[in-house]
Amino acid sequence: MSVMRYEPWTLLNRLQGDIGRVFEGGPAARRADRQAAPASDWVPAVDIREEDTRYVIHADVPGIDPAAIEVSMEEGVLSIKGERSLEDEEQRRSLRRMERARGSFLRRFSLPESADADAISATSRHGVLEIVIPKQRKPVPKRIQVEG
Repeated sequence: MSVMRYEPWTLLNRLQGDIGRVFEGGPAARRADRQAAPASDWVPAVDIREEDTRYVIHADVPGIDPAAIEVSMEEGVLSIKGERSLEDEEQRRSLRRMERARGSFLRRFSLPESADADAISATSRHGVLEIVIPKQRKPVPKRIQVEG
């Protein structure tokens, strides 16, 4: 008997993801999602919050060593990449039901121009990855005196 992951909501989740990509991201995010689709076995759930001075992303990544998670920023797109490995062969044979997603994941987010890419930080605690993206200070308009 082979073990298969039970996923009753697959089509609904796919539809929700497609609709979310249409309304949430710009062209860069949509392009990034298309590139990531074949590379991901599962997608961690995320919460994104905007505060006065920063953006905060919380991603559920239980069971993944923080050192094995890669967070990168390129051309205004933030990428979160990692992998939850399968158990060894003996543990797999003893499974009767497998619902937790395994394999690699990749999430990409198009960041606004106000994001400070040089000051992004990431921490992982209790299976939750927190990425803090500070906002750049807005330049203060300067009035220039015209002499005549």
